[in-house]
Amino acid sequence: MIEEIYKAFEKNRLISTDSRAITKGSVFFAIKGDNFDGNQFVDAAFEAGCSAAVVSDKKYCDRENVFVVKDTLETLQQLANYHRRKLNIPILAITGTNGKTTTKELVSAVLAKKFRISYTSGNKNNHIGVPLTLLSMNRTVDMGVVEMGANHPGEIAALCKIAEPNYGIITNVGKAHLEGFGSIEGVMKTKGELYDYLDAHDGTVFINDDNELLKKVLSGHDKLKVVRYGKGKNCFCRGVYSEYAYQTTVNWETDSASGFSKSNLIGAYNFENILAAVTVGTYFDIHPTAIDGAISDYYPKNNRSQMTKTSRNTLILDLYNANPTSMKAAIDSYNSINDEYKSLILGDMLELGKESETEHRAVLEYVRESGYTNAYFIGKNFSKFAEEYPYTFFETVEDLNKYFVMHPEKSKMFLVKGSRGIHLEKVIDYL
Repeated sequence: MIEEIYKAFEKNRLISTDSRAITKGSVFFAIKGDNFDGNQFVDAAFEAGCSAAVVSDKKYCDRENVFVVKDTLETLQQLANYHRRKLNIPILAITGTNGKTTTKELVSAVLAKKFRISYTSGNKNNHIGVPLTLLSMNRTVDMGVVEMGANHPGEIAALCKIAEPNYGIITNVGKAHLEGFGSIEGVMKTKGELYDYLDAHDGTVFINDDNELLKKVLSGHDKLKVVRYGKGKNCFCRGVYSEYAYQTTVNWETDSASGFSKSNLIGAYNFENILAAVTVGTYFDIHPTAIDGAISDYYPKNNRSQMTKTSRNTLILDLYNANPTSMKAAIDSYNSINDEYKSLILGDMLELGKESETEHRAVLEYVRESGYTNAYFIGKNFSKFAEEYPYTFFETVEDLNKYFVMHPEKSKMFLVKGSRGIHLEKVIDYL
């Protein structure tokens, strides 16, 4: 049946999974989840202009332009894999605990200087997003870049079976989604599923040679082609971090090329993301000037590693996500900024399971050890320690905003970081 569905898809090459946002002429997939059932909205999808529908409810078996399958999500994934094989283009997969979206954006910007690129939009990096990313690629594309996210073991392996990547990058492994992974070893094993796939399919990995955990994950993958980047002399691409007006810059070289990539990103931790993009660019013979231009032309979005100046304060925003590893890296980078009037607004780190209390206390300890006397902590996890630390605590960002109305902050620099579920972006208008 995949061939028949693919013929329907090929008419307009459009897929919809939300009946409220149907694109005219698209194939509607009635995805069924724990709290929703797309089968209930098939009629609405056709009324909105879809050309065909893939459903799991047998009551539609006699309806024209409707394909009844056992599992619509599985069928979407099979269709994406079928399309990927039809395209037969190189695919670079990117995963990691932190930095995968920024690395994906930078890598894609660099590759676009030479190739026609299609890459993951936004954060469509899961079991639904990856198939949609693949199905958005057409025959004009030379290369695809696919971001892969996971919060449980086996998910990267499943995404690799769909996307069948030829190249891969694990940006790093750290403490995130511990509720699903169970431990840092679980994170390493799951992210390492990308190496497992590439090792079994004659693939190539780009690896940060300065990261000892990644080298542990790499161990035992004897068939892999490995392209190393980092500070060491044995790396294919070697880089040195520097900073200009708070912005991350990288001096880099290979045996045959060199360059200076000045970015619009804030934070020393972005050195690795930039160097990964440079490495991919030089590996695919993109001119150094083009690589540096792509890096300098990229501007962060969605409050990721970006500096914003309001009428009263300077904000360093890193609001896309937060976990113990990224939180420490952000504080480390912020510590290096020389400003007399620095403060922090840090939100809860979610999905840490049984490690939550330990990890939130560790952040508070690190802030105190770093010498901050003024800081704000938001969320129920941080607020458990309000009596133990000399900082200001609020359970919600709305409570923080009410405080700032009564006690406005002026002429300060703030690092604002927390998990998306805390919604710290709401505080921007109050600073």
